[in-house]
Amino acid sequence: MRKHLTDLMLVGPAAILIVVFIFMPVAIVIVLAFTDYQFGASSANWIGIDNFSTLFGSKIGRKALSNTLIYAAIVIPCSVGFGLLVAIGLHNLSKTLPRISAILRTVYFLPVAATMVALAVSWQMLLHPSLGLINNWMSMFGLQPQRWLSDRDLVLYTLAVIGVWQSVGYNMVLFLAGLAAIPSTLYDAAEVDGAQSGWAKFWIVTWPMLGPTTMFVMIVTAATAFRIFETVAAMTGGGPAYASDTIVYALYREGFVYFKAGYASAITVVFFLALLLLTAIQMLIVERKVHYR
Repeated sequence: MRKHLTDLMLVGPAAILIVVFIFMPVAIVIVLAFTDYQFGASSANWIGIDNFSTLFGSKIGRKALSNTLIYAAIVIPCSVGFGLLVAIGLHNLSKTLPRISAILRTVYFLPVAATMVALAVSWQMLLHPSLGLINNWMSMFGLQPQRWLSDRDLVLYTLAVIGVWQSVGYNMVLFLAGLAAIPSTLYDAAEVDGAQSGWAKFWIVTWPMLGPTTMFVMIVTAATAFRIFETVAAMTGGGPAYASDTIVYALYREGFVYFKAGYASAITVVFFLALLLLTAIQMLIVERKVHYR
């Protein structure tokens, strides 16, 4: 009995905090998703799935969902791929030029360490249609300047490029940790078996051994891509004409600008289910090819 009481005392406080600050808010959000509650109201009416019907039935709601999916479809593979390439390059460079490799690691990690709102302001200056450096450089090479943040056909892809640029540094650090954990004896054994080129060693040793790291990076990157908010809020506000609207920004707009708590809760539930489904699919597909040591 004393042992059970001791275990309960050790686990109890953390369990209570988890229930109060995680499970209870989730349950409240799920309940509010089926009501018409607004912030400040003294009561709410049960309206069933009307909030979900509004989300999927309106052009604005479908636009936010489709924009989020397109953004994630660009950011996830590109940031994971570029992060792996940069990590392999810096890992090999550290063997010959360790100081240069350390400097480059810091440079690549700076977007992760800096505040995204401050970086968004810098990107606004770079992408300014008339004063921005990017359009000025394009003009020097005879290319037509673009309205990167005000063109409905370009704005979402511009934000996706910024998202990739921000995520590469974080993924690079994770892949570097995975590369450092691979025993060098495996590469020696691969050479004995006939894998002489770097490409052959990558497919035989590096890629399989990075399986757990790759799965973790993909899950974290997917969660980050679906939560895109700062760049939209700081740079476009969901415009022009909802061309850069995303599901999290729509949640913020409906809940904290229009005070539609019920509708915002429905968006939150859809966001949670979509992220949960994507994570489950990634684990089912990727984990089959993951080798754990």
